[in-house]
Amino acid sequence: MGNRRKAKFFERLTITDTATKGKTVAKTEEGVPVFLNGGVPGDVVDIQTYKKRKGYFEGNIVHYHSKSSLREEPVCDHFGLCGGCKWQHMQYSAQLQFKEQEVSNNLKRIGKVEAETALPILGNEHPYFYRNKMEFSFSSNRWMTQEEIDSGESFNKNALGFHKPGMWDKIVDIEKCHLQADPSNAIRNEIRRYAIEKELTFFHPREQSGFLRTLMIRTTSTGEVMVLIQFYHASEELEPLLSHVKNTFPEITSLLYVINNKANDTLYDQEIHCFAGRDYIIEEMEGLQFKIGAKTFYQTNSQQAYALYQIAREFAQLKPDDVVYDLYTGIGTIAQFIAKSVTKVVGVDVVPESIEAAKINAEDNGINNAFFEAGDMKSIFTPAFIERHGKANVVITDPPRDGMHKDVVQQLLSLSPERIVYVSCNSATQARDLALMANDYRVVKTQAVDMFPQTHHVENVVLLEKVQG
Repeated sequence: MGNRRKAKFFERLTITDTATKGKTVAKTEEGVPVFLNGGVPGDVVDIQTYKKRKGYFEGNIVHYHSKSSLREEPVCDHFGLCGGCKWQHMQYSAQLQFKEQEVSNNLKRIGKVEAETALPILGNEHPYFYRNKMEFSFSSNRWMTQEEIDSGESFNKNALGFHKPGMWDKIVDIEKCHLQADPSNAIRNEIRRYAIEKELTFFHPREQSGFLRTLMIRTTSTGEVMVLIQFYHASEELEPLLSHVKNTFPEITSLLYVINNKANDTLYDQEIHCFAGRDYIIEEMEGLQFKIGAKTFYQTNSQQAYALYQIAREFAQLKPDDVVYDLYTGIGTIAQFIAKSVTKVVGVDVVPESIEAAKINAEDNGINNAFFEAGDMKSIFTPAFIERHGKANVVITDPPRDGMHKDVVQQLLSLSPERIVYVSCNSATQARDLALMANDYRVVKTQAVDMFPQTHHVENVVLLEKVQG
């Protein structure tokens, strides 16, 4: 109640900037920030706030007086509903500008560092249909428009699509998604059509009931396709559905399924069953092949992943006698990508399955100077580890969104390599980590890479060189 009593109405505020999580921001006459869902910098709007925090408001736009020159018409019919492409109404050149600005601001404000050279952000040649992995949810509790609710008519409530933001049990039914290329939309729509026609039950998350649970579609730049359907329980209806998918889409390379009756739909602790084809698909990069299974982490934008790795390799200034540690290596993509340029590369990751996949991929690619170990990153750089592999003079690190644990940063400082290339999907945590290394390393170069057009997410690559002294 306290928050509602403090709600305010502001007239004719100008949206000045983007903010975290895809939001935008305007400022009151007193200079207090108001964070908004939607809007584009340059819009002049009336705002109804719904939350007061210490030092800022959160609000909704209730009226536009004028609209920004940076706007463009969203291409997707589902824009504003599914929450997946929050910046689709902003010109792509403006998206790049704000992403680049965010990275620079984070390095300065959080990291208190400024790169000696800041290269321009690398945009995406294809700002739509760029994702190689999409996950959709089945639901018997479709999100309905107010018009549908008010009409009093009876509607089919089955849906196959994305969670409505802020409503974990409501799914927005998706007809055409602009993030993954064909045959993704065709496969999803046909599975939904078949399921409704055959009266298969869709999952109900609150009741934990229903047959069809989730759908994952993965593709590669070589044209291979993986489809995985997750079922809540076994049923005699499973085989006919999978057979229909197999026969309707002969281009599917890997058709998989999972029986998952636990509370959440994560795959990592589930047994994957192969119904048809192989249990993996193959991605290719510079002649290297990488087997991707249902549980494998791989960058979700294949084209920009290649560009990202090229930048990391260039920043590393690799020489034939270098020993390189590749931290958070996953299935060893970066390690194998640079192996031909160095004496030795050692990939480290906490997930044993990823390390096993990295070893298999390296063997299949004929790489004999890449070695992989599974272990907790905080304790990996022991004297025994360094004795086994040799001391690295170059480290490439690509941690998850949370960045590196402070103990890992200390381990890196103790290891004291000549150069560190830090690849990050979260420039805020990256900046935090850079601040911890500022006394020992200087930030030589930085370059942002847009992996996810139409969203606020951005990758950043930083080159650190040891301070001589």
